[in-house]
Amino acid sequence: MHNQQSPSPWITRFAHLVKPQGSVLDLASGYGRHAKWFLERNHPCVCVDIDFVAINSIISTHPHVRCVQADIEAGPWPLIAGDGQPEQFDAVVIANYLWRPLWQTIEASVAPGGVLLMETFAQGHETVGKPSRPDFLLRRGELLGVCQQAALRVVAYEDGFLPTPDRYVQRVAAVKAAPDTQALAPRYGL
Repeated sequence: MHNQQSPSPWITRFAHLVKPQGSVLDLASGYGRHAKWFLERNHPCVCVDIDFVAINSIISTHPHVRCVQADIEAGPWPLIAGDGQPEQFDAVVIANYLWRPLWQTIEASVAPGGVLLMETFAQGHETVGKPSRPDFLLRRGELLGVCQQAALRVVAYEDGFLPTPDRYVQRVAAVKAAPDTQALAPRYGL
């Protein structure tokens, strides 16, 4: 059952890239397996999912998590800051979810110095299960290309087959550059 699943080993393996007590967005969170893992490590978390039951189950066991029930494919982006831009988080975590029109919003949601941790289905998966529609399967190297185009520094990337359960995935751990504080310092001299 989905709400009983453990967090992805990929996500937990690269969670050290998230600054201590940094904010985490668990996008398409389902029952919050990743948010719960980060909450146990003192990270404030925001969960977004279309499933009302899933979101409410997270709140019932973790009352301090912020949960947003929203259709992020058909409706507006639900996490807007005061300046009208997407809220930013120290980590954006996405597992088993793909909606290409959100690429720019996802990138904008990663704060400078923040991390994108993503793992989802890739081409080839249609031979072993669902999803099987190309709309929901990453093309070869697509996730890597998206990160490079967004100027995210890729720390780790994999594209291939994983057993138990059989699945084809792409996964990435990527960091957005922090502002260069040296460049902001006043310059003295001639």
